[in-house]
Amino acid sequence: MTEHPTSHEGRQPLAARPQERARPRQEEAPQGAAATAAIPGPSPAPHPAKGPGPNAVPNPAPGAEGAAPVADTQTLSRREGDRLRFVGAATRRIARGIDLDEIVLGLCRASVPTFSDAILVYLRDPLPVGDERPVNPFVLRLRRTDRLRLADEESETGPEGERLRLPVTDPQAGLLPAADLCEIRAGGALAEVLRGVRPVFGDSAAARVALPELLGAGRTVPTGHRAILAPLRGRRRVIGAAVFLRGTDRPPFEANDLLVAAQLATHTALGIDKAVLYGREAYIADELQRTMLPDSLPQPTGVRLASRYLPAAETARVGGDWYDAIPLPGSRVALVVGDVMGHSMTSAAIMGQLRTTAQTLAGLDLPPQEVLHHLDEQAQRLGSDRMATCLYAVYDPVAHRITIANAGHPPPVLLHLGGRAEVLRVPPGAPIGVGGVDFEAVELDAPAGATLLLYTDGLVESRMRDVWTGIEILRERLAATAQLTGPDHSPPLEALCDDVLDMLGPGDRDDDIALLAARFDGIAPSDVAYWFLEPEDAAPGRARRLARRALSRWGLDDLSDEVELLVSEVVTNAVRYAERPVTLRLLRTDILRCEVGDDSPQLPRQRRARETDEGGRGLFLVNRLARRWGATRLSTGKVVWFEMATP
Repeated sequence: MTEHPTSHEGRQPLAARPQERARPRQEEAPQGAAATAAIPGPSPAPHPAKGPGPNAVPNPAPGAEGAAPVADTQTLSRREGDRLRFVGAATRRIARGIDLDEIVLGLCRASVPTFSDAILVYLRDPLPVGDERPVNPFVLRLRRTDRLRLADEESETGPEGERLRLPVTDPQAGLLPAADLCEIRAGGALAEVLRGVRPVFGDSAAARVALPELLGAGRTVPTGHRAILAPLRGRRRVIGAAVFLRGTDRPPFEANDLLVAAQLATHTALGIDKAVLYGREAYIADELQRTMLPDSLPQPTGVRLASRYLPAAETARVGGDWYDAIPLPGSRVALVVGDVMGHSMTSAAIMGQLRTTAQTLAGLDLPPQEVLHHLDEQAQRLGSDRMATCLYAVYDPVAHRITIANAGHPPPVLLHLGGRAEVLRVPPGAPIGVGGVDFEAVELDAPAGATLLLYTDGLVESRMRDVWTGIEILRERLAATAQLTGPDHSPPLEALCDDVLDMLGPGDRDDDIALLAARFDGIAPSDVAYWFLEPEDAAPGRARRLARRALSRWGLDDLSDEVELLVSEVVTNAVRYAERPVTLRLLRTDILRCEVGDDSPQLPRQRRARETDEGGRGLFLVNRLARRWGATRLSTGKVVWFEMATP
């Protein structure tokens, strides 16, 4: 609970001092003498039970009959103007909130101390969203309270004790905690007040029963016009209630204050409706963005990967930037980064379709320029205005080479082991979706220890700088970071990504950012064995002998029996359907990988052989003995591979 320290001793309440009223909000109060006025106190007419009020106008002196009505009219007119100015400032403050807590806080800060000494805000739990049917039972939960704290009141210990306390409304009553939960009984007094929508005084017949039901049994309820119970009704249903309270040393509420409470309650309820809908949309956007991006990156042989994604802002969490890393046959890996135009859920949906298309095309092992060509065709099928930039690269850890094709995307930056950073010269190409444009690919060296950085334009372009200035700043930042680790050591990959994002200044975030970093470790030539086998009956036997020699050279004799058996089975299948030479490759890293390629596009399928069948058990053996296995279709045939754990 938030409290506003003030003293009621030797100081008149805010509403009782016409000449020294506090403004609802310093920056929103009008200038001039009227700017110091806040919510006026009661009318000067004396209360029939209590005699003249604190602001009662004295009886006119003899001979002054004409001046008193004029003064009354001016006073009432000034008070009405003050009331309207307060309502305008308070509703503007409430409307500034974009989430639930900000809107409720705006109501509390606008009401206390200017309009009331305390406020309690109850909201439905759970809050229904849009056209959702509310769940039963109808439960209100105390969301927030706010009150004045007397100067001579001992300070509370613990935020929860402060939050749930009512103000002193009776000199004989102490501070009592308000109920945190209230279940609305169908047909009860509180249900009837909430159904009526209009605010009511606490001493009305309905509120005298409804307030104890809301605040809890045994709670002190103010007498007279010192409490207002205001239902909070959204666009379709009641979503809560607000209770405004005034202490005994302050003038009670007037009839016109019901109109003020109604305005505050209406704007708050509509704002809460807006905040709940926005929260649901933000949740959907977050889930959509999360599912469109990879949950985790693969761990292919010969390369280490790290990534980052930053939305454009908290209010625009979904965008069209994406990244991906796709394992390919031959221990290669495809690195993809792209940017769809826009920052809406439509952009994210298009991004998801393009990412799925890129994964499918990568599985066909098409050249990078062909992948971009098919992505361009897919973007045109999605619509005439569906445009995106994309960079597609394929890294081969055995050849230590990388092939890159670009479609209007910022060029990648390569950080060498010695600390030199260079912007790779790749053909720029046209964005995806333009149509009728050929894409070019370039093949470059990828030395071991180097780091390739792929990114979207949000990292290097902003209102403060153009793209090429940002790229140069990025290059210098990478070179400076590499100098810290020395010429013989590459900077840690995760720390490098964080350091790159630190180059962004306060005004540099105009777009979402996707970042993909790849550290090239490569596979040494001594860890690779490669052969061509003629498609003949003697090929399986020759493959067994070659595999045995390679394993003996690597000190993996313990795997010889199993590897020879599996190599023989896979090569036998390949020779049966191949018309051209079959390839056999063994790669030794932290695991042993065997790859057999042929020119037949038909992928093998594991099946259960019958007892009378002479064949059909090869893949069954591979599945039982290998750590993993698979088959990938290529543009020139297929590759069947399996992996074995090394001792």
